[in-house]
Amino acid sequence: MSKTSIFRVDVHFGDCDPAGIVFFPNFSRWMDAASHFFFRSCGLPPWSEMTELPGSVGAPLLEIHTRFNQSVTYGETIEIHTRVEAWRNKVFIQHHRVMRGDDLICEGRETRAFCVRDEQGRLKAVPIPEFIRAACE
Repeated sequence: MSKTSIFRVDVHFGDCDPAGIVFFPNFSRWMDAASHFFFRSCGLPPWSEMTELPGSVGAPLLEIHTRFNQSVTYGETIEIHTRVEAWRNKVFIQHHRVMRGDDLICEGRETRAFCVRDEQGRLKAVPIPEFIRAACE
């Protein structure tokens, strides 16, 4: 079972549409930040500083699915509970639960590939190193 991190977000007026409801792309932005926060909270350095894996650029997003249950407005604080749901050879699936207290606001799943830059500078998916998986479990 994966560790779970909790990333807190204070919702501001500028995060909302004219009706005062958080504009939906902000949830994707916050889930992306929660993804990076997850790996840092597991004790891993930023992807670009990972000396154990030269050329590391991290885990670009391949696919995202989000299901919304409730709205959020400015002045509220939400928490994004993030864990790795599944590890595959070169990709992993992260699960995010966006909560306001005990209320589930939305859930998101992201499929990400673990990538490095090859000799020509192109991104290349590589098998996820065991030390990364171990740090996250």
